[in-house]
Amino acid sequence: MAHKSRLGVLVIDCETESLDDAAAFWSETFGYRAETDAKFPEYVNLVTPDGEPRMGLQAVSHESRIHIDLETDDKEAEARRLEALGAVREADVKNWIIMRAPTGHRFCLVGPQRSNFEKNATTWSDA
Repeated sequence: MAHKSRLGVLVIDCETESLDDAAAFWSETFGYRAETDAKFPEYVNLVTPDGEPRMGLQAVSHESRIHIDLETDDKEAEARRLEALGAVREADVKNWIIMRAPTGHRFCLVGPQRSNFEKNATTWSDA
């Protein structure tokens, strides 16, 4: 078997009282339109050009930071692959897996986010 993965989303974690204010700042910084979804008020998407990774803002209760999401068609296989490289699985939350790199950086494994995932993701051989 094989699975695929690629950089999916650059997530700006915002410890803030107003995600709208944070979205206004980052939207103007990059020149990207901000999109909100009433069902998920703790998230704002910044609409990036086709072919670029997605960007998003997330309201958090921890210190502000930036993390990445890796898109994968098999989160468990990708977690095993990354654990073999030295990453540590920290938690399973909702429908993603939180990992920590050997460098201490947190990142998440999520399902495919963009329509061109199959075409542009790296294929990994599952051993």
